[in-house]
Amino acid sequence: MASILVVCVGNLCRSPAGERLLQARLPELRIASAGLAAVTGSPADPQALAVAAARGVSLEGHVARQFTSALGTGFDLILVMEPHHRQQIGRGAPQLFGRTLLFDRWTGNTGIPDPYGRSTEFHEATFVRLSAAADAWAQRLRERIEE
Repeated sequence: MASILVVCVGNLCRSPAGERLLQARLPELRIASAGLAAVTGSPADPQALAVAAARGVSLEGHVARQFTSALGTGFDLILVMEPHHRQQIGRGAPQLFGRTLLFDRWTGNTGIPDPYGRSTEFHEATFVRLSAAADAWAQRLRERIEE
């Protein structure tokens, strides 16, 4: 395992935060993010940026980009935020389905709802779920790296 792509819809809130959380925990891996309907070229959502910053995670410099099967092919693991994201990737790029899993696989495996356009409290709850899921992935992957 050398690389992880974190995917949500717009690549503005969840996947940028997930990317940065995993980068902090697994600096030896290449980690990036993208969106299934990305607001290409946009920075992270201001609310997501503020909530992450308040918890010591910078989303500064993030630029949203579109998920493509060619992009996904360059990663060993693709972590999506909701079950239907996995299905969407599987329909458009069936060769990637087996390496596509939920970001919260080890902390509920139900998906992490989109906070875009929602309250600060919703963004905060989403960040807490992302952080716990990143911790769980880091623990699982670190065990595999150390084997």
